[in-house]
Amino acid sequence: MSSKLLIVDDDELLNNSLNAVLTRSGYDVVSVMMGEEAIQQITDFQPDIVLLDLFLGSMTGLDILQKLRAENNDTPVILITAFSDVSSAVRAIKLGAEDFVLKPLDLEQLEILINKTLNRKNLERRYELLKDEMQQKFGPYAIVGKSENLKKVVHTAERLAHADTTVLIIGESGSGKELIARLIHEKSERLDGPFISINCGAIPKELAESELFGYEKGAFTGAMDKMRQGKFELASRGTILLDEVGELTQELQVKLLRVLETKRFYRLGGSKEISVDVRIIAATNKNLKAAVEKGTFREDLFYRLNIAQLHVPSLRERVEDVALLANTFLDEFNKKFGKSIKGFTPDAVKVLEKYSWPGNVRELKNAVERVALLETDTVVKPEHLGFLSYHPGFNSNKTLEDKTVVAVPSRGIKMDEIMREAIIQTLDLTGGNQIQAAKILGLTRSRLRYRMQQLKIKYEPKKEASEGHQE
Repeated sequence: MSSKLLIVDDDELLNNSLNAVLTRSGYDVVSVMMGEEAIQQITDFQPDIVLLDLFLGSMTGLDILQKLRAENNDTPVILITAFSDVSSAVRAIKLGAEDFVLKPLDLEQLEILINKTLNRKNLERRYELLKDEMQQKFGPYAIVGKSENLKKVVHTAERLAHADTTVLIIGESGSGKELIARLIHEKSERLDGPFISINCGAIPKELAESELFGYEKGAFTGAMDKMRQGKFELASRGTILLDEVGELTQELQVKLLRVLETKRFYRLGGSKEISVDVRIIAATNKNLKAAVEKGTFREDLFYRLNIAQLHVPSLRERVEDVALLANTFLDEFNKKFGKSIKGFTPDAVKVLEKYSWPGNVRELKNAVERVALLETDTVVKPEHLGFLSYHPGFNSNKTLEDKTVVAVPSRGIKMDEIMREAIIQTLDLTGGNQIQAAKILGLTRSRLRYRMQQLKIKYEPKKEASEGHQE
């Protein structure tokens, strides 16, 4: 789409010439000669940029500019003026004009200035759109829940946001730790800086240092092409979330401690010390105090991270939020799959609330996605949630609390099929995290990988339409 350009100049020859030249250059051009007409066209035509002569008779270019800015209209304005009126043009810039050009006009220079102005304005608009999108996706209004447990966490997070201190977020996998970290970032003075998240348990140990701190050219095999910044540098002036911080090696724990204390580090293979201004938020589903006692996590690092602690409740600790979350996700997947499922029946809600959700909000979201994708009814009924009844987390009554129920079809079922289904469903619960899946299944990670290879499971995590409600 062509950019819209309004020319305001009472010199008819210049006005017509500019109109012809800029139209040939691909702009959608409207030109007027009077100030009153200009005000009207700005409202009707809504130009992307205005070329405005400083002197127009009864209403000057300064008058028009002041009126626009008084009405909070931020349309870019380039002033056209004579050399003798440069002081007035400077005054106009103080009032909010983008720039000025002198008569006689250099048309090539003018087009360069117009393009530069439009490009900058487009970048600003894109930034605002992305900012709005992030607010909708990860902002405070995306935290769905009415339970007192959740409200307390949100309230504390908002208070901690202004302190700019290190925060340790504790909670089960899938409970929403990253979302709380994003809330802290968005409520802080670092809002305009980046939010960088890294899962310390998901990156190979041999690559963890270079991921966190970057590397210099030639630091190791494969790093021959160029220097690469690490997550800490990318997060400068913003916030870095170290998710699953308990998975860091002892060596990296030492380096992280130094960064926490000095905000300085070296890239891998580098000799120049890098300084960063970054807020650190750590998250874990481990008991770090127990890890300290076992000697797997440094005590000094634990106390340095644990300046302020937040505990994110599991979904079973806020059962009153289950129905609200389920309906929120259902709305999301209705849009994604072009469905019009109206909601959950009261009995279906009871099924959801009876299930213990070991995978927390992430598991609930996956379950709702499955229903929205497969079912064709107008409402979700208990029979649509039958797949939950043979999960370990489903308690039909208190006597079955610790039992696992497996539905065996009349045709029979092979043990390999049960194992395969169990692994896939567990990976669904953990979002593909093999470490967490292995823990749930009571296997080592290497044993889980062996089983996946044996059963030909090539798991790819589901691409979620939005991570924003809670994870």
